[in-house]
Order: sequence, then structure tokens, then C-alpha cells
Amino acid sequence: MGTASLCSSILLFTLIFHSCLHYNAVVGTEREALEIIIGGGFKCATVPDQKVTALAAADFNGYHFGGRDLQLTGFLDQLPDLSIFHANSNNFTGPVPKNITTSRVRYLFELDLSNNKYSGEFPVSVLQATNLTFLDIRFNSFSGSVPAKVFNLDLDVLFINNNKFSQQLPRNLGSTPVLYLTLANNNFRGPIPKSIGNARNLLEVLFLNNELEGCLPYEIGKLDKAVVFDVGSNKLTGPIPHSFACLKKMEILNLAVNKFYGPVPEMVCDLPRLANLSLSYNYFTQVGPECRKLIKKRILDVRMNCILDLPGQRSAADCAKFFSKKRTCPNERSLSYIPCRKGGYSSSLETSDQQSMAPAAAPITYNALKPHKLRL
Repeated sequence: MGTASLCSSILLFTLIFHSCLHYNAVVGTEREALEIIIGGGFKCATVPDQKVTALAAADFNGYHFGGRDLQLTGFLDQLPDLSIFHANSNNFTGPVPKNITTSRVRYLFELDLSNNKYSGEFPVSVLQATNLTFLDIRFNSFSGSVPAKVFNLDLDVLFINNNKFSQQLPRNLGSTPVLYLTLANNNFRGPIPKSIGNARNLLEVLFLNNELEGCLPYEIGKLDKAVVFDVGSNKLTGPIPHSFACLKKMEILNLAVNKFYGPVPEMVCDLPRLANLSLSYNYFTQVGPECRKLIKKRILDVRMNCILDLPGQRSAADCAKFFSKKRTCPNERSLSYIPCRKGGYSSSLETSDQQSMAPAAAPITYNALKPHKLRL
């Protein structure tokens, strides 16, 4: 759609806005006509603290608006009763409106600006929209740092993947109450903070394709609700923490294309819901009987490691070069700590006696790796 289409849609939007204001004043065939006009992604609702009807939701997903300097400033921030605004796959640019504070747009709880032409620093104005539960700014060109305050927002969903953010992950990452978190396809660097163990609501988290380094903290094992954990294609290293044995609901675990090494813990391969365990392109050296069962079932992928008796491994020279350098992790004793087990520590690769469980619904976060609108 071009600029003319944008103008037409804004005119229609204005008509709908005024139609909502007068919705309760009409009956019969006029009411039916208004309902037809209001349909198609625009919704009216009664304002909670008033006895009036107002525009509550606007869906511009996939309109592909064109033209120069398309901005939402002076538009989005003039809708004080709006609760849902989705604008995936358009060409909006310029600053994200500064006046979307809770005092101005007081009921806004879903904001989707994904797959547009935004650039520059993180839109700090969203930090003032404290009623948000859904924030999606993926597939733009935002750069610089993500403010630590983002992880204090009371969100359920935070999608900031496929931008150009470049920084160490904030130490307060674990303060987030989100269920679904995607940080993939940026330039985040440094270690995963230990605080991640405090993010106990996390169901799915994607760190893949960044520049993360260091060893995995044992605190990841405290994410006892998580079903997806993906750190593929980074520069992480060290053994797999034995605390991963506590991830009883884990279905998709991706550590591929990193620099992990050592034996693959049998208790990880024994997780009851595991449907996909990707460990390829690392430097693992040993897999036990439980892991070999998963290889036969094509659940576990250990291609291009250093497991001598399996096919499709790295060359002996490649493995020797990697292990010629001494490799350690800070507080290595913590890597054998199992927070969900009495006594806490494990000195072996023993298996746990777990019954297999049915997998949950299809993951949501991987859908966020495509630019189209989401269906949650």
C-alpha cells in the first residue's frame, strides 16, 4: 500500500473512532451498520472508569503502509483509551511516540511495532507505559543498549530479536516476570547473568545467534517451568551444568554451535519431556547409554563433536588443537550442583528415574524469528 492507502486508512480509523464514541447511542439497523464498519481489527469497549464507549483496539498488521516519514507521533498518543495497538509489517519510522505513558494512554497493554523501519536507540518511551504486558519491537534496526529497566516491566511477552542491540546482558535480566523472551539475532555479548535463575516464570527463552561468551551459570537449572532454552550460535563454553537435570519440563534444548566440552550428562538426556536436544558443532567428548538412546531416536544431535566412537565428528587434529589450551569455568564446583536434589551435589553422571511425559503445545518464541505477525 502507498501513502494514499495510509490516508484512506486514517480516515477510516477516524470514522471508527467517532463511531465508538456514539456506539451506545444507536440501535437497530444503525447499530448493525456500525458493527460492520468497526470490524476488521478495530474494537470498541466501555472505558473501565467511565460510562462511555471508546476505541480499545487497533490492528494495522500487514497493511504495508508506504510513503516518506511515516510516524505514529501525534496519532497513537492521541488515543487515551486504547489498550491494544498492533502495526506489524509496515514502514513506520521516526521516534516512537514519547507520550504513551500510563498517565496519557492509561490502558495500553499490547504494543506491537515489529517489522517496520525504526532505528536508533531503544524506544525508552515504552518504559513509561507501565501497564504493558506485551511488547514486540522485533525486526527493526534499533541499536545500542537495552535499558535494564525493561526487565523490571511487568510483561508477559518481550520480543526484541532481530535488531542491532550490542551490549552485555543486564545483570537484572532475571528480574523479568516474562513468560516468553526472545533476544535472538542481535549482538549481545558477555556471559548470561546468574540472575536468570530468578526468572521463574520463563517458559521459553531464545538467546541464539549473538556473541555471548563464558560458561553457563548453574542457576539456569532453576527455570523449572521452561520448555524452550536456546543459546545456539554463540561463543559459550564449559561443561553442561548438572543443574540442567532440574529442567523437568524442557522440550527443546539447543546448545549447538558453541564451544561446550566434556561429557554430556546422562541426567540431561533423561529429561522426561525432551523432544529436541541439539549439541552439534561443539567439543563434547562422551555420551552414555541414555544419550545414545536419544541419538537412535533422532532426538539428540551430536554431530561435529569429539566423541571418537561416533560418526560425523571433528577431526582428531581439530579436537587436539581445542584441548591444547587449558579451559576452566569460574566456580567449577557449582557445575555439579543440582538445586532440585536433596544434598545438592552430584559427582557422577547417574540417571534419574523419570517417566516420559507428553509434550506441551508448539513453541511460541520460534514464530517470533519470522517477521510476520504473531498468533499467540
